[in-house]
Order: sequence, then C-alpha cells, then structure tokens
Amino acid sequence: MLWKSGRRSSNVEDRRGLRIPGGVKGGGIGILLLALVGMYFGIDPALIMNMAGGVPQESSTMADTPPPTAEEQELVDFISVVLADTEDTWNKIFKEKGGTYREPKLVLFTGQVQSACGFAQAAMGPFYCPGDQKVYIDLAFYKDLKNRLDAPGDFAQAYVVAHEIGHHVQKLIGISDKVQQVRQQLSEKEYNKVSVKVELQADCFAGIWAHHADRVRNVLEPGDIEEALNAASRIGDDRLQQQAQGYVVPDSFTHGSSAQRVHWFKTGYTAGTLEACDTFSSSRLH
Repeated sequence: MLWKSGRRSSNVEDRRGLRIPGGVKGGGIGILLLALVGMYFGIDPALIMNMAGGVPQESSTMADTPPPTAEEQELVDFISVVLADTEDTWNKIFKEKGGTYREPKLVLFTGQVQSACGFAQAAMGPFYCPGDQKVYIDLAFYKDLKNRLDAPGDFAQAYVVAHEIGHHVQKLIGISDKVQQVRQQLSEKEYNKVSVKVELQADCFAGIWAHHADRVRNVLEPGDIEEALNAASRIGDDRLQQQAQGYVVPDSFTHGSSAQRVHWFKTGYTAGTLEACDTFSSSRLH
C-alpha cells in the first residue's frame, strides 16, 4: 500500500502506556471466553465485561513501559494515514448523499482500556464502541493477525481499521440503533443471524473504502486486495471455531463464514456504493 505520502489524521487518541488499576476480576470460563472472542472484530466489550465479571475502573496511571520501537511508531503512522483515508472516503460519500460525516476517534491502547461500552482487554481484539463513537485498537493485535491468523501485509492491517470504521458508518446511518432496539425481542439464535448481517455489512463498507482508495487516490499496490481477502477469510466464524474447538456450530455464528466475509468485502470493493451493501435485504448472504 502506497501510504507514506498520505495525510495523517488528527483523530488518533494515544492511550498506550496507561494502566487501569484493578482491571477485570474473575477467571475460569470468563477468561476462556475472553480468549475465544479475542479472535473476532467488533465485539461488544460491555457484553464480555459482564461475562468475565469485570468491574470498570475510574482512574488510570502511567505504566512503566519501554519506549515504542521504530517499527511500532511506523505502525502508528500507518494507522493514522489509513484513518485519514477512511475520513476522506466517507466525507465524500456522505456529502454526495446530502449528509455530514462525523469523524470518529481511534484510540490506541496497551493491554486494557476503559470505553463508554465498558472495560475491555486486548484479548478482545479491535472494536468499535457506539457509546462514545470511538474505535479501539491494541497494536499487539497486528502481531496475532500476522503470526497466529496467518494474515500478513499492510493492507490486511488497513482492512481491520476500515471494518471498524464500517461499524461507525452503521451508527451514523441508524443501523446500529435499530439493531439494539430489536435485540431484546429476539432469541439468541435469531439475534446471531442479525449480528452476522451487521458484521458482513461492515466488511462491505470496508470494501467501499478499498474501492475509493484504489480508484480515487491510487494507493493500492499489486497484492493488496488479496491481503484483505485473505484476512477476511482467516476471521470467518467457521475457521475460527474449527481452530478453537475442533468443530463448527453455524447457529452460533456472529460474524459470518470465511466465504461470506470475502464475498461482502468484494461486493463493496467492486460496487463502491452503500446500496450494494444491504445485507439485511439480501435473500442469500453467500
């Protein structure tokens, strides 16, 4: 990805090195759940906090952490450029639709963080909190993406940011609020189906960003889209369940299968329009 000459976003909030006293209390099945859900994107941290018996803390202090490496600083720089590029994409799309795009903050943290959605640990992976409209990322996740999930490459890293920004777009256009309104009316099985559609749409929105990054600003290099597609395939519910427990339970899918995630990212990338990403009206999710 040709990113070094790109604009840097002013919406990066760096909380690396902050330590939250006490953290999450609890263990056993709660910690196991944290480890399992850590492989997913977009998880609701408030839900996981409840599972683990966590108690959010009100104060934080600076931890004694070593200074960031040059590699880590370059990654921060890269994320800032990707965030800026998503801002340019969605500002343009919202303006064309007669609306205004509210740019979210992206919070970098180390180990654990307090958000409006509750206390979160790095094991949960990157997530978007609709309560404060911020994206949260621990940079250590990218090592897991490369080494444990076998999804290397800078565009795979960019896809992670673009997916979470996709959840912010859903919040702005009212989809997130509608989903929350019906949540209590649905069984777990039925809500899982809705959750899959939410996540696949965020993948599709990430594809819209890739479409504009490629055609408008010419930042893509050969192999970049393949990196994103590989990342999407590596985080499908079927693949992750097989890795974690040795078998697959489709009714428990919350993010979609590998094939579905690849399909909807490609749909957004090919069409480049919001209309193409209507996973809720689609008769088949593929």
